[in-house]
Amino acid sequence: MAFLWVVLGFLLFGSSSGCGVPAIHPQLSGLSRIINGEDAVPNSWPWQVSLQVRGNSGFHFCGGSLISQHWVLTAAHCGVRAPAPCPQVFEHPLWGQDLGPYDIALLKLAAPALLSATASPVCLPGANASFPAGSLCATTGWGRTRYNSNKTPDKLQQAALPLLSNAECKKFWGSKITDVMICAGASGVSSCMGDSGGPLVCQKDGAWTLVGIVSWGSGWCNPSSPGVYTLVTKFIPWVLEILEAN
Repeated sequence: MAFLWVVLGFLLFGSSSGCGVPAIHPQLSGLSRIINGEDAVPNSWPWQVSLQVRGNSGFHFCGGSLISQHWVLTAAHCGVRAPAPCPQVFEHPLWGQDLGPYDIALLKLAAPALLSATASPVCLPGANASFPAGSLCATTGWGRTRYNSNKTPDKLQQAALPLLSNAECKKFWGSKITDVMICAGASGVSSCMGDSGGPLVCQKDGAWTLVGIVSWGSGWCNPSSPGVYTLVTKFIPWVLEILEAN
């Protein structure tokens, strides 16, 4: 699906002098879920972006993560299409050849984001960083709180959820799972439509780090099935190549 414009919304969520350290720390219950969700503490996820359809409705269709003043990382399947002078869109070159494994896109903002008490970047992991199965991480978004809902929440929702090994995830999804994906959840927690493109973050060395991008999962947002996320570490060379060239 293509959208002719995006509005990048940094809505009520925090700041820090560097990456991954919000001015106000998140408070996660550990059993929260975006389905039947838990409101995030204002100013606690400053990199969360809302991609919105241009116009009076301002309809939110996907999430994203601010990684610098100039760049947002999101999912290729969000289908952002932006004619000049809108933000530039860079989808992974292998996206579309095999829908799923290369579900990542970079958006270059038309003007730099003003880093402040309401917007600051998440940390990117190193290409060789590891995040072991069982680690408790977090995902956030304005996606549906019920799979059959026609509305998205007014307040950012958050969920704490464990990472799964790919071997564990394949018990649910079989050969669909590849080494450029990471799974999380299957613990009473689920992302849902509208959360796509948003962050899966884990704490590393005292800062929240972008481990995954919400990609796909159960068609009815089953909280007993793991969500599947684009594994960011696998795409760091591509991300750096795009940033350096643009």
